Amino acid sequence: MRTAIVERKTAETEIFVSLDLDGSGEYEVDTGVGFLDHMLESFARHAMFDLKIRAQGDRDADFHHTVEDTGIVIGQAVKKALGDMAGITRFGSSGIPMDEAFTRAAVDVCGRPYLVWRVKIPAAKLGDLDTELFKEWFQAFASNAGICLHVENLYGENSHHIVETCYKALARSLRQAVAPDDTLDGAVASTKGVLGEKDV
Repeated sequence: MRTAIVERKTAETEIFVSLDLDGSGEYEVDTGVGFLDHMLESFARHAMFDLKIRAQGDRDADFHHTVEDTGIVIGQAVKKALGDMAGITRFGSSGIPMDEAFTRAAVDVCGRPYLVWRVKIPAAKLGDLDTELFKEWFQAFASNAGICLHVENLYGENSHHIVETCYKALARSLRQAVAPDDTLDGAVASTKGVLGEKDV
């Protein structure tokens, strides 16, 4: 069972995440940030992960801590559920269109975190949410999941569409990368025989 439960409590946020990598895309998401909920629901559905999230944070100040810390905890849950990453496909990529917008993402689930973020979002806010916080979410997620993640929006005009294609492209890429590869026969997809180190 590739599942994980992670809870994180700080002076700024309190977050609970339950994750099943081999789910059916079911979700229960309540972060108190409406647009973030929408993105995380889409993420769960397209990754085919069962995902439950409850988050409370200092939203009276702004949404920064809630957004970033949600990325941290979901990333930690992915890493915990994957364990030693033995037998997974490891790499995944996806290009997602949504009306006028097109975004592609590629992941290496290798234990070595890195983010390349080539995304420009025209609007400063979506609802009450500062759009600069989406990079913070992706950075927090990649760092804590231990994945190398590249996200590039090639074109688009509508900020909602651009952001949503980023989450869907990540989801579809992860869905490929964490899928078991039967040809590996339980081994890791690395010449070193271990993931999480340099030059693997």
